Amino acid sequence: MYKEKASRREIIALFSAAAVTQAQDVVTIPGKRAMIVHNDRPEDLETPLAYFDQWITPNDAFFVRQHLPRPEMREADFRLRIGGRVSKEIQLSLAELRKLPQVRVPAVLECTGNGRGFYRPRVPGIQWGRGAVGNAEWSGPRMLDVLKLAGADLQAAFVTVNGADVGVAKTPDFIRSLGMRKAIHPATLLALQMNGEPLPDLHGFPLRLIVPGWDGTSWVKWVTSLTVANEPDQGFFMNPAYRFPKHPGAPGAPVDRADLEVIEGMPVKSYIAGPADGDKLSMGATVLRGMAWAGEEHVTKVEVSTDGGSTWREAKLSPQNLPFTWRLWTAEWKPMRAGYYTVLSRATDSAGRVQPFVAAWNPSGYLFNAVDRIGVVVEGA
Repeated sequence: MYKEKASRREIIALFSAAAVTQAQDVVTIPGKRAMIVHNDRPEDLETPLAYFDQWITPNDAFFVRQHLPRPEMREADFRLRIGGRVSKEIQLSLAELRKLPQVRVPAVLECTGNGRGFYRPRVPGIQWGRGAVGNAEWSGPRMLDVLKLAGADLQAAFVTVNGADVGVAKTPDFIRSLGMRKAIHPATLLALQMNGEPLPDLHGFPLRLIVPGWDGTSWVKWVTSLTVANEPDQGFFMNPAYRFPKHPGAPGAPVDRADLEVIEGMPVKSYIAGPADGDKLSMGATVLRGMAWAGEEHVTKVEVSTDGGSTWREAKLSPQNLPFTWRLWTAEWKPMRAGYYTVLSRATDSAGRVQPFVAAWNPSGYLFNAVDRIGVVVEGA
């Protein structure tokens, strides 16, 4: 395990994260601030809520989810192979990819299991709290432009994407397929940069698939091949993994595998980033703050409640209202008396979806998006 001395600020930030995710250790993985560490090999790192204080999440504070050990990639040896239903199979170097038009797309990346630790009854898997999400600017060529170089059949149904990471022993390879309509969307990229810098190793250097609005599982890292096909990949990470019930059942009840469908667009969601759960506040004005996002939709409204949901009022949204990104929100609150308060936030999107009080339970713990809540104590003068 890598260990470095964490700063006082980082330690405070680490322990002000969601109570559901208790850090096993104060650990700094090279290239990162102190993070909530669920695993260190392969790295599964959660962002403490205190770091969510700006629209763009810095690279060194961005969460990491890895299913398989991180591969060692050399720029000089890299080739992207494109095959399947194409007029000619080709291989592209990084230099060739850089010659294509470079497009910048800001987008939220969220782990499909973000919030899993809040489900009751509990489900197996990494017990993510609120921090398996981030908003970054991704840059690189459009997948459409890359596919055109090989004369891809754009009427085919799918593009299957594989990366350089490989399973250990009987662990299956991580391979994902996405529908052609999403593959050739103008915002779907093969990113070479993250927040204006070359992709960090932990985030897929040198090439990562960017699928704005879709679950993080679709955002394949260390991409080395694209295969155009009429059928999706049949591997584990397409079926049975990363599927959601079409008809949610009772919490804890078994799910019919025939009723599961592939997860694509993400739900509407908001978080309270400050104050932290359990904070003690003084009487007087306090600023509540957080962020909200909505997959392929726009966030149109965030409401907050300081009385457990009896009454609601609208928060102020940041001016950024771009597709696939989040909006920051703030709301001033002046508690009139001392005591314990339950503070809630809920978002509404451009499709009319409203963040629910209770997330649809599922045995994999995916897509948790219940109304966010914290408890704070206001102390008297």
